[in-house]
Amino acid sequence: MDKKVIWHKVLENKSQLKEGRVMTVTAAHKGICLTHYKGKFSALDNRCPHQGGPLGEGSIENGLLRCPWHGWDFDPCTGKPSGGFDDGVTTFPTKEEDDAIYVGMEEEATHEITVSDIMVETMINWGVNKVFGMVGHSNLGFADALRRQEEKGNLNFYGIRHEGAAAFAASAYGKLMGKPAACFTIAGPGATNLYTGMWDAKVDRAPFLALTGQVATQVVGTGNFQEVDLVRAFDTVAEFNQRVQGNSKHAELMSLAIKHAILKRDVSHLTFPDEIQELKVPVGSKAQTATNRITPMEIAPPKEMSDKAIDLIKKAKRPLIIMGHGARTHKKAIVAFAESLQAAVVTTFKGKGLIADNHPLGCGVLGRSGTPIASWFMNEADLLIVFGASFSNHTGITYKKPTIQVDFDPLALSKFHEVDVAVWGEISRTLDIFTSELKGKTNSIDQTDEIAERWDIWKAEKEKRLNETSKNGLSSVTVFEALNTLAPKDAVMCVDVGNNAYSFGRYFEPEEQDFLMSGYLGSIGFALPAAIGAWAAVGNTRPVVAVAGDGGLCQYLAEITTLVKYNMPVKLIILNNHELGKISKEQRAGEFDVWKTNLSNPNFAEYAISCGAWGKRVEKESDLHTVMKDLFNQKGPALLEIITDVSLI
Repeated sequence: MDKKVIWHKVLENKSQLKEGRVMTVTAAHKGICLTHYKGKFSALDNRCPHQGGPLGEGSIENGLLRCPWHGWDFDPCTGKPSGGFDDGVTTFPTKEEDDAIYVGMEEEATHEITVSDIMVETMINWGVNKVFGMVGHSNLGFADALRRQEEKGNLNFYGIRHEGAAAFAASAYGKLMGKPAACFTIAGPGATNLYTGMWDAKVDRAPFLALTGQVATQVVGTGNFQEVDLVRAFDTVAEFNQRVQGNSKHAELMSLAIKHAILKRDVSHLTFPDEIQELKVPVGSKAQTATNRITPMEIAPPKEMSDKAIDLIKKAKRPLIIMGHGARTHKKAIVAFAESLQAAVVTTFKGKGLIADNHPLGCGVLGRSGTPIASWFMNEADLLIVFGASFSNHTGITYKKPTIQVDFDPLALSKFHEVDVAVWGEISRTLDIFTSELKGKTNSIDQTDEIAERWDIWKAEKEKRLNETSKNGLSSVTVFEALNTLAPKDAVMCVDVGNNAYSFGRYFEPEEQDFLMSGYLGSIGFALPAAIGAWAAVGNTRPVVAVAGDGGLCQYLAEITTLVKYNMPVKLIILNNHELGKISKEQRAGEFDVWKTNLSNPNFAEYAISCGAWGKRVEKESDLHTVMKDLFNQKGPALLEIITDVSLI
């Protein structure tokens, strides 16, 4: 039975294609080379039969259509090759109506389910419905499956300008949500651009899913264009790392990738050879779901260790509670426990904001990015109770005090040095046991008055620093005091690395905000891509703010256009001191000459405006509050550039 022919208008007016010329048009999903030769319009398959060269980009020479890639000639009307060969080009019927040109195509067959369809549907069933990336020639089949699901409203795809930004966005999403987003690239350089963001997720224990295209299997090993052995390349960073094959258990493979990412809080990577992506699956193949695939994680600690911890807490007069990023989902339970002990609470920099600075027990951030309040209470404590922290050098948790460490990961316990009591268990479940056993049996003193006194001392010091001014720009303390007043209380705040981050940790006083940063990797450029990931997570339900230095912003400056494209109302605050100030400081501290740290910057506010965002620059302290308030009143993406003095941090 003949298939029905559907006519597709490819030219509004035949005058658009002059005599003796060719062009590329599309009919349905088919690329067509449309020719105009000797008064006749003809339609040929746009792919040259040799290597797929685009005939519509060729030309008619001496009465023959010449392929732009290899110069092979075809009749521009019949598609027959010159020289009597049999590798001609398929032609399609054409017609003219009211000066418009139509091409006739057989009715498209119903879409058949592909490997990509099954794997994308499985991914969505597991709750992975945010994808950051770039569509390209070696991932088109998988991209088409993503498109079908986005059109159904099942996922959101965010096209970025650099794959490294996609990886940071996915890493930030994982840190905030505790479940993976996906990043998506082509083979070769697109995939290798993910590497830094993948490591950022890995070392900060964020679930992460990378999906990469790959060259066709038949040319692997031949040095083909953009061929990189991606399984070997990502072997050190990806906990789960597989190439998808024709006979793979495709739905199970995607399920295992996501399961590893969630349970191990690690990186999973799947790479898809070009010919696999559109492979049809057997009839009856189904996507998988997460139902009964993950066990509850409310693991109680071994009784021996919980008993030891309880004995220490009973004896402590001045316990100090330290919260790290791993305690994020348990912060309410930890604060309630602290209130039962009237114990001071500090956080690591990655855990900033897990307790508000205005809470009677909150003492701010401990360590290099922290406050003297936090370090004072650590030095005065007779017991440290540490939840979800990793004892990094940056935080500086002392090993000289009796210490209880609680973590769900047994490898994180006593990682860098021996602790007195290493408690392996889910934090909230462990706290239930502590609270039950300690009720009415503690001897800790009420530290709230001391905490208030130390805050008074620190605020007086900050007031002195606020009075230190410069003609070269504003001080960091001035910027963050304004942010303390004007930042939305429920914002997700993304911070970069460098002096801006140190000042952020020290001077910004959180209330209900969440904070995202490149913690252990400390990668410059994190803030703006992270804000993209954060907005994908929370949408317009919460404000998203990014704070960066000029060095960090320039790493992914073009992603401002991504904010504009998707109307992400992210607010960017840029501290511009025309210098890699943190590195200059380290050079001086190491008694080196300051060298190659000065920067040549654009006017960032004008750049934002050129991208379609709102932008303003502040050079005088008297303008700061007014313009920052204006920033937060903007409905769409907006950038505030503040000229700062590198010497006033």
